[in-house]
Amino acid sequence: MTRSFQPIREWHDVDRLWFETEIVPLRQPAVLRGIAASWPAVRAARQSDEALRDYIEATDLGKPVPAFLGPPQINGRFWYSNDLRGLNYQQRIAPIGELLRALMSVRDEEQPPAFYAGAVPIAENCPDFARDNVLGITGPGAVARLWVGNRVTVSTHFDMSENVAVVVGGRRRFTLFPPEQVRNLYVGPFDFTFAGPPVSMVDLRNPDLERYPRYAEALETALEAELEPGDAIYIPYMWWHQVEGLSPINVLTNYWWALTPRDWQGSPFRTLMHAVMSIRDLPERERDIWRTWFDHYVFGAGHDAVTHLPAAGRGALGEMTPDRAQQVKHYLIDDLRR
Repeated sequence: MTRSFQPIREWHDVDRLWFETEIVPLRQPAVLRGIAASWPAVRAARQSDEALRDYIEATDLGKPVPAFLGPPQINGRFWYSNDLRGLNYQQRIAPIGELLRALMSVRDEEQPPAFYAGAVPIAENCPDFARDNVLGITGPGAVARLWVGNRVTVSTHFDMSENVAVVVGGRRRFTLFPPEQVRNLYVGPFDFTFAGPPVSMVDLRNPDLERYPRYAEALETALEAELEPGDAIYIPYMWWHQVEGLSPINVLTNYWWALTPRDWQGSPFRTLMHAVMSIRDLPERERDIWRTWFDHYVFGAGHDAVTHLPAAGRGALGEMTPDRAQQVKHYLIDDLRR
């Protein structure tokens, strides 16, 4: 299927102040053209694949990192087996330099094996790379991570964080959907995934609209952009995105961070999984009652729901602090052990 989507808005000459005050508040994806053009790694990539390989290898400490290896017939799409109980690729452990050499060895093949390593912490594995290639616009706590592969596809998924991805070498195509398209994207298993979050079960480039008819609605909202070395893309919290490597060798760095960093509060996604376990299969009348409770205490009035209680007596319903969150976690752990 060949289809053009709405372009993602492009920005030029972006600095930290402009990013924080003009781009992030829009809560929309943004292409940041040329923001990393001066990076030494990007300059190496513009010389040649060999120059980029040599640059990264010179900074690599040689620590083994997780990698995916798929046969040529998967055409770069890491995916499930037909029964959703297996995968069409193998997981290996190898240093970044070794993966780059493997990519170079199959670069000219018409249908090469699929190689991919993702979310590698750069400071821990290539500290000189981290020191010399700095983005400087991300929020507090952002950790630079490295992604290396050939013409592979990272299927449509989401991240529970803000995200900026920088193309260092090769070309990448990003296709994005708003968070509210979850119903139309036909999400896969929650507890058996490729690398964390669940993915859309629909093949974006060859969608089966008879099997997934609502996907046509999602396509109407899709945004797309192709990035070259030195370009970056801002992907807001929970936006769905598919990433395709378009070159024989692709290198990308990304940064995840939270606008309100509160790791002690726990994961909303795990809350969802718990609700699926405890609420979804209740009789409809009981589910409706719990919907009212969630609206009242979580999605509705929030703190106004407990103003009738003295502050000292609100317990878990009071303002959430690290200490109170720890108490709630102990309560939940005790309950789940029963």
